Amino acid sequence: MFAYFRGRLVTVLPDEAVVEVSGIAYQFLISATTNRHLPEPGSDILLFSHLYVREDALQLYGFSAEDERQLFRLLLLTSGVGPKLALAVLSGLQVQEIHDAILANDPERLYGVSGVGKKTAARIILELRDKILKLTPVGSMAAPASVQKSRLRDDAINALVTLGFARTTVQKAVATILEQDTGLTVEEVVKSALVSIHKS
Repeated sequence: MFAYFRGRLVTVLPDEAVVEVSGIAYQFLISATTNRHLPEPGSDILLFSHLYVREDALQLYGFSAEDERQLFRLLLLTSGVGPKLALAVLSGLQVQEIHDAILANDPERLYGVSGVGKKTAARIILELRDKILKLTPVGSMAAPASVQKSRLRDDAINALVTLGFARTTVQKAVATILEQDTGLTVEEVVKSALVSIHKS
């Protein structure tokens, strides 16, 4: 129904953004990934949108990029996955990382996301693999840069979990660091993540 909204960003919370369009303020639920890409309040913004309709409510979801919205809609097609869990998946992993996990039939990459257990991860992969293949160019699964980034991410997360930190906490910290610089070693990512975690 709504492709996107272009207007002024009024407020931003960890899981919510309010955008004013022609004098009307719209509330969007957002992922941590979209949150990291939002400008300062008062800035002009474009959010791709999805309207989720229930019998008792209408809720807008906003995304900073079209590929994130596309994956959100695919996740909703999975048995047992609602919008809250779909946002959790998009908050815990980058879009390309989720694509890679599904294409590589690697449910372990999805286990650490809050609310995603082994059965849910298996269902996501089983039900979405063919759909993802239609969206993904042939051979992208084996793209060296993507595979290298995924391994770097997994190694850093596992190292931090071994140090006693919660997997959901370190996933967000590592994802933020790798968005800024993918040319780091595992040790450098771990050190940066430790600094970020202690600041939060």
